[in-house]
Amino acid sequence: MKIATYNVNGLRPRISQYGSLRKLLDSLDSDIICLQETKLSRQELRADVVSADGYESFFSCTRSIEKGRTGYSGVVTFCKVQSAFSSNEVALPVDAEEGFTGVLENSRGFGSRKHDFLARADGLEEFDRDELLKIDSEGRCIITDHGHFVIFNIYGPRAACDDAERIEFKLSFYKILQKRWEALMRKGRRIIVVGDFNIAPSSIDRCDAGPDFENNEFRVWFRSLLVESGGLFFDVFRAKHPERTEAYTCWSTNTGGEIFNFGSRIDHIITAGSCLHENIDPEGHNFFSCHVKDCDILTQFKRCKPGTMPSYRWKGGKNIKMEGSDHAPVFMSLTDIPDIHQHNTPSLSIRYCPQVRGCQQTLVSMLSRSKSTEETKVDEQSVASLDEEIKVQNHELRVKSPILNRTEMKKKLKKSQSSQLSLKSFFQSSSTANKEVKSMTAELSVDHTSDSVEGSETEVLKFTTKGEPDESRCESDACNSSQTDKSQSAQLEWQRIQQFMQSSIPVCKGHGEQCVSRVVKKAGPTFGRRFYVCARAEGPASNPEANCGYFKWADSRSKRKQG
Repeated sequence: MKIATYNVNGLRPRISQYGSLRKLLDSLDSDIICLQETKLSRQELRADVVSADGYESFFSCTRSIEKGRTGYSGVVTFCKVQSAFSSNEVALPVDAEEGFTGVLENSRGFGSRKHDFLARADGLEEFDRDELLKIDSEGRCIITDHGHFVIFNIYGPRAACDDAERIEFKLSFYKILQKRWEALMRKGRRIIVVGDFNIAPSSIDRCDAGPDFENNEFRVWFRSLLVESGGLFFDVFRAKHPERTEAYTCWSTNTGGEIFNFGSRIDHIITAGSCLHENIDPEGHNFFSCHVKDCDILTQFKRCKPGTMPSYRWKGGKNIKMEGSDHAPVFMSLTDIPDIHQHNTPSLSIRYCPQVRGCQQTLVSMLSRSKSTEETKVDEQSVASLDEEIKVQNHELRVKSPILNRTEMKKKLKKSQSSQLSLKSFFQSSSTANKEVKSMTAELSVDHTSDSVEGSETEVLKFTTKGEPDESRCESDACNSSQTDKSQSAQLEWQRIQQFMQSSIPVCKGHGEQCVSRVVKKAGPTFGRRFYVCARAEGPASNPEANCGYFKWADSRSKRKQG
């Protein structure tokens, strides 16, 4: 069987990219597919984004109401099965749980039975219930029990080096998670942990690792889990490919890191536990050695493969649209995995979610549909009323006069010419304006003598059609000339502004090319300050085609970017 993990950077965009959820899942060609960063709230769980024929799905969405955390993170595990009932397939879980602290409400499913299918973590006395709830409220873990092993699908928190609050959150997250693993292993369970850890364990796993890179507390913690450091886990990819360099799974979106494969390996599969073979000497036998056949990075899912886009075309990402996630999937294939006892899909399966299957409408969906219906009715009434009004007005015009009053038409012409122009209108060709003016003046000069109208009105019309001076036409010609002059002036001014802007943009030292501007978005003394950097994609310092590292503040002060 095959297990895949993939940070999709938004499930909806990936579904749109592939055309349907089923096509996205089939492209990964795996029995168990673990996705991270779905960016779906519980209110957005609809059949088209969470259900696919042939797959059972188990979601965890963010429950946090903290600013900046709503509609964020989220994980889902899809299991490819022949049947969701009376099945002996290993891919179909025998049970599932949302979160890993054990305190989430309805974490076992929709109307689920209350029993502990997984061992609870011990030694959590230092955390109160609110702290545990906060850990699990961001939708970062789904646990599925597949009989022979338990899979943890996780999306590890990101924490900037100067963000003390998120660093503490990340420490607590992994501390509690490790205790849950240890509790299971004490009961003899085999563990598989997959997902985006947001941790690059060693220097070999990072493009620009410095001398102190491996001293980071999270990297030290990750390596302490591994067998080579006295732990119980195997980093499956690194164990299979111990010397492979430039094997990355994530690249920066705003620096074009994919062009030169300038990234990091933060998406992992780790395993622990005994093998499934019976009556053998356990020495030298474990789940990794006996059952893991292969593990690799699916680089074909990268948005930009090395060599497909010249670095000079990056230009700071302007006008460059790369479809796909900023991560690449990782897969692991297993061998010699026997079937298990017959079982049904767990109650946490999305098939039992009322709002997905339509058994029960949510208040939000009812209100939104009601509002939509009311708006539709109002729109229909408005259209009908407008149609009726137009009919009445047309009838009145036919009865009273075949044309608009001459004075009214002149007012209409002046009003259209004196109204405020948009920036776009300054650059419209003068022919467009001429057509509009000619159309309006033509309405004034049409000969309607064949119509049955009063003689005085007929005489006025004949006066304008005999070639005698037409005051409105002279005025419109003058206005048209004025508008053309305005348009030309605006074009010249805009060209002058562009030339000034171009001349004020510095060029980088490495390539002599114009830089791109950025704005500091990080809180601090330089927040909101604009600066210029080399426009080329980020890459190794040894590559002359890559970003040269040029940096300059937009004001008079300047300095080189520090390494």
